[in-house]
Amino acid sequence: MTTMRAARLNVPTRSLELVEVPRPVPGPGEVLVKVAAAGVCLSDVHLIKGMLTPLHLEGDTVTLGHETSGTVEEVGEGAGAWKPGDRVLLQAGQLTPQGRVLTRGVDYDGGWADYALASAHTLVAIPDDLPFEQAAIIPDAVSTPWAAITATAAVRPAEAVGVWGIGGLGAHAVQLLRLIGAAPIIAVDPLAEARERAEAYGADVVLDPGAEDFASRIRAATGGRGLAAAFDFAGVPAVREQAVACLGQGGRLVLVGLTDRPLTIADGTRFSYLGQKVLGHYGSVDTHVVELVRLAGAKRLDLARSISDVLPLDDVAEAVRRLQDHDGSPVRLILRP
Repeated sequence: MTTMRAARLNVPTRSLELVEVPRPVPGPGEVLVKVAAAGVCLSDVHLIKGMLTPLHLEGDTVTLGHETSGTVEEVGEGAGAWKPGDRVLLQAGQLTPQGRVLTRGVDYDGGWADYALASAHTLVAIPDDLPFEQAAIIPDAVSTPWAAITATAAVRPAEAVGVWGIGGLGAHAVQLLRLIGAAPIIAVDPLAEARERAEAYGADVVLDPGAEDFASRIRAATGGRGLAAAFDFAGVPAVREQAVACLGQGGRLVLVGLTDRPLTIADGTRFSYLGQKVLGHYGSVDTHVVELVRLAGAKRLDLARSISDVLPLDDVAEAVRRLQDHDGSPVRLILRP
């Protein structure tokens, strides 16, 4: 029996361990991918710490990692035109015939391993000049803010937007908002290094949410109109309350950061009078990932600065610690088998 390494989470005990497991064999319609890069996301930390729990996992253990790229190793019967050596990324999830949305590395085994098994239709070809590390993070780290911007909020060129929380998702939101022509882009974060990052990614204005002149600077930056769209990537009630207060006529508050805390609208009359909206957002769909791969291939999207560090799979515990502790304020850490 051929084996491989995999970082597996025991869900009942929330223990993560790098172990030897049987290497999967692709069945009909499946492809085995040799993993070249796998992103480490805050959602992975939330799974390990018990803040998130798989809804559709069969059994008690799962290989983590929903951001994965690599090369096709072996192709099962009826898996289409894929062939060994093809450079691919793996979609972060898939829809079952029963209408369930399953997430890779949550509901079934992901990419923190030497090899990953995938349904053929969840593979996306990537250009030869797109590094595996950058391709790996497109599902989720880049596609989630892209979907929030283009689909949920439907941001239009020249609309004033605010981004709260300039971590892995928020930093890409700033970059993507600039790509589609939003203006001005106002980035909000209490950490100085995060505000510096926002400037590097293209923010027009960067603000500390605790600044005494915060409200007046929002008014000045938007010409008194307020924000057309405000994105919460932090999942913090205080952030949402501040963001709502910054919205203008018809403004949309888009909730991307996850929290189980209630949302409070302090002035319901103003909210209704101005026709404002609160929109929930989660993840992306396949077409968003394909769009981003095309943009990267056309050199419209550069993700090089998003790769904060690359660690060997053996150092998976250290990668999780660094992300959890915000050690070095990483945008994305990558595991390389």
